[in-house]
Amino acid sequence: MKRPAKPKRRRLSPAERARVAEIFRRFEVASPDPRTELEYRTPFMLLVAVVLSAQATDKSVNKATEKLYAVADTPQAMLALGEAGLIPYIAAIGLFRTKAKNVVALSRILLAQYGGEVPLRREALQALPGVGRKTASVVLNELNVEPAIAVDTHVFRVAHRLGLSKGKTPDEVERDLMAIVPDAGKTRAHHWLILHGRYVCIARKPKCAECLVADLCPSRELFLGA
Repeated sequence: MKRPAKPKRRRLSPAERARVAEIFRRFEVASPDPRTELEYRTPFMLLVAVVLSAQATDKSVNKATEKLYAVADTPQAMLALGEAGLIPYIAAIGLFRTKAKNVVALSRILLAQYGGEVPLRREALQALPGVGRKTASVVLNELNVEPAIAVDTHVFRVAHRLGLSKGKTPDEVERDLMAIVPDAGKTRAHHWLILHGRYVCIARKPKCAECLVADLCPSRELFLGA
C-alpha cells in the first residue's frame, strides 16, 4: 500500500514551538484523557462504529449501534445478520447501503483470516472493506496501539485556524501535525482537535470568547465582531 511521500520536516522558530506546546498543554489541562464519543466495548464494535461514522455524526451512529449491538456485536453475529438484516438498523445513516456491504464483508474477512479478531496493524486494517487511512488511524489511536492523528473536517479546520498547518489535503495536514505536536500529546491530539472543532471552533461562527487558546490563535481577529 503506497504511503504519501514523506514531507520535509517543518522547522519551527523557538517562539512558534513554544506557542504550539502551550496550545496542547492547555488542551491537556482541560481534558487529560479525551476519548472518542462513539460508543463501543470491543475493538470490533469500535471498528464498525468508525466505518459507520463516515459522513455521519457520532450521535446518529450511537443511536443506530445501540440497537444494532444488542443483536450483533461480533463478526459472527454481524455476518449472520447479513446486509438485508443490517440495513434497517443503519438506514438513518448516510451511505447506509455501501456501509452495510462493507461491514458484512469485513466481518467475513475477520472470521476467515483473523479468527474473528480485529488486526491491530495499519496495513491489515486498511485492507479491510470500507477502512481507509483515517478510519485505521482512529481505531489505532483510540486503542493506544499507534499515535495517529486522523484528519476529518473538524481537525482540518482547527489546524488551519490555529496555524498548525497550511496543508491542502488531509494527508498533508496529518503530516504537519505529526511533525509539530509534542510527542506526549500525539495519542490525544486527534481528540483534542476534533472536540475543539465540534464544540468551540465551529465552522460558521467560532466561539472565540469560550476558546481556551484564543490568545494563541492567529485567526482570532478574523472572527471578532462577526
